[in-house]
Order: sequence, then C-alpha cells, then structure tokens
Amino acid sequence: MEKANWSSPVAGFILLGLSDYPKLEKMFFVLILLMYLVILLGNGVLILVTVLDSCLHTPMYFFLGNLSFLDICYTTSSVPLILDSFLTPRKTISFSVCAMQMFLSFTMAGTECVLLSMMAFDRYVAICNPLRYPMVMSKATYVPMAVSSWAIGGTASVVHTSLTIRLPFCGDNVINHFTCEILAVLKLACADISINVISMGVTNVIFLGVPVIFISISYVFIIVTILRIPSAEGRRKAFSLCSAHFTVVVIFYGTLFFMYGKPKSKDPLGAEKQDLSDKLIPLFYGVVTPMLNPIIYSLRNKDVKAAVRNLVTQKCFTQ
Repeated sequence: MEKANWSSPVAGFILLGLSDYPKLEKMFFVLILLMYLVILLGNGVLILVTVLDSCLHTPMYFFLGNLSFLDICYTTSSVPLILDSFLTPRKTISFSVCAMQMFLSFTMAGTECVLLSMMAFDRYVAICNPLRYPMVMSKATYVPMAVSSWAIGGTASVVHTSLTIRLPFCGDNVINHFTCEILAVLKLACADISINVISMGVTNVIFLGVPVIFISISYVFIIVTILRIPSAEGRRKAFSLCSAHFTVVVIFYGTLFFMYGKPKSKDPLGAEKQDLSDKLIPLFYGVVTPMLNPIIYSLRNKDVKAAVRNLVTQKCFTQ
C-alpha cells in the first residue's frame, strides 16, 4: 500500500516559489538574472586568469580557480530553475530532475565548505611557515586536497539524496521553495525521517562544525603570527593575503548557520514570515555569495587585478 501511495508524487513536484508574493516575482527575476550574469562573468574571468597567467600558478590561485568553477556550477544548478519559477506560477518539476538538482546543489555546497577549510590551511602555511611553504604546499599536495574536497562533497550528496528519494511522498507534493532544497523536500515525506534528520545532523558537524573550528584555529595562529611582525608594512601585506578569504568565510558560513541553526517559530504569523526567510536565505548564499566571491578576491588582490589588466591588454593588442 505504501508503494501505491508513493506512485502519484513520483511523477513530479510543484515548486511554490514566490507565487504567494506576486509583486516580488518580477523584481526578483530581474535582480537574480543580473546577479547570475555577474557570477558567470566574474568567476569566468577569475578562472581564465588563473589558467592563462603563469604568475598565478600557485596553490592559492588553484584553490581560487576551483572555488570560481564551483560557484558557477552551484548557481547553474539552481538559478535557471529559480528564474523559470518566477515566470511560471507553481512550476511542475519531475521527480528525477528534482533529485538531480538536489544532488548537484548539495554537492557544491558541501564541496565549498571543505574547500574553504583547505584554503585556510594554505593561508596558515603561507603566513606561519613561509620557508616551508613550497615544500608543504607542493603540487602533489594541493591537487589531491582540491580533488578530495569534491569527492567528500559528492559522497555526502549521494548519501543524502539517496536517503531522500527512497522516502514515500504520499500527500501534498507542493514544495514551498524555489528549488528542490532538501529540507523543503523532507517536509513532504509521509514516513519516519529520523534517519534523514540524524544524517543531516552528522553532516552539519562534518561540513559546518569541523571546518569552522579548523578555520578558526588557523586564523588564531595567523593573527598571532601577523601581530609578531615588527614592521607595519609587513603586517599589512600579511593581512591582505588572508583578508579576502576570511571575508568569504564569514559571509558563507554565517548565512549557512543562520539558515540551518535558527530556531523554528511556533507562532502562525511568525511561521509565515519564517517560510519566506527559509526561501530567501538560501537564495542569498546561493546567488549573492558566488557573486561577491570574485569581487572580493579581485578588489583585495593586486596579482589578480594585474592579471586581468594583462589579459585585457593582450586582447586589445591582438585585435
């Protein structure tokens, strides 16, 4: 009987999006479309300069190129669906497409959590052990570090997506979200989701708790080392090496903690506002953060700005 009940919603879900707020849909469509174009342009340029400029063939820029590629993949897995939901009220999405979108989004988010901690380690070695940096952060080290970030994020996503799609969805098939966000999908299950809740808790520890602790400890050592530098110019250069990464970490993890760690409202009116915030907050870290990453890194980094200028100059001369 449970299988029979499951058969109907398997055909697809309905994405509610902002259909309850029609006045916001047009504004958000234009806003998100513009931000998506900035994401593609900004991160695309960063990938291009880190590949073409030999001066940027270092571990830090290798990780930065991975982060830019990850941000493009992350937004592309969800933004077209979000934009379509603004144009099509109560958009229908097939079960298989929903599962794929859920898998890709979770993979990218998990990978970014691990990758940011890898980048923190790179900054720690560069500032606290500069003489050993070439030996510690050799190509044989930083390439496997990046590959393992993708592998860990993908593995966790396979586990959570598998646990979710095997659940019976025998009731309402309306997802109160722009995309197939895993927490929104789990609300529709008509079976015990305790395993999913436990696995999500474990994942939060692995992808949020552990990286944040690791990054925090790294930056404690970094700050202590910087404060010991006798010259003001030396301290300024050292701070500039890690300020961009630290800014990205605060924005990314701060938004994730606010999304997954905030208490749920029991008041009906508060719950309605919370439903809206549950949609807009993932939109923030899913669109705004990838848009800010290239801006933060390019504005804070002389090497990146010089590489972009060289790329533009060469382009002009070739034409």
